[in-house]
Amino acid sequence: MIKGTTTSGFDFAFDENTLNNMEFVDALAEVDENPLLISKVVKMMFSPEEKKRLYNHIRTEDGRVPVEALGDEMREIFSVASENSAEIKNS
Repeated sequence: MIKGTTTSGFDFAFDENTLNNMEFVDALAEVDENPLLISKVVKMMFSPEEKKRLYNHIRTEDGRVPVEALGDEMREIFSVASENSAEIKNS
């Protein structure tokens, strides 16, 4: 399990096997060309409950879940996950 916390305070955990799934890698690679795929990436990484918790974490006062905020949070999750994964391998 890969765990971490973003600078905004979102605690996350996901199965490290997610990163070893070519369909996940394909979706992730295509996000730059098709930003709508970020939704698929989130669904593949997190359970419905965790996805809801992430959305609630970045939800604005008027109830929206900004796409840009989700992208920022996901980039940081990958960054923190990458650091934590390297630490686990080096232990």
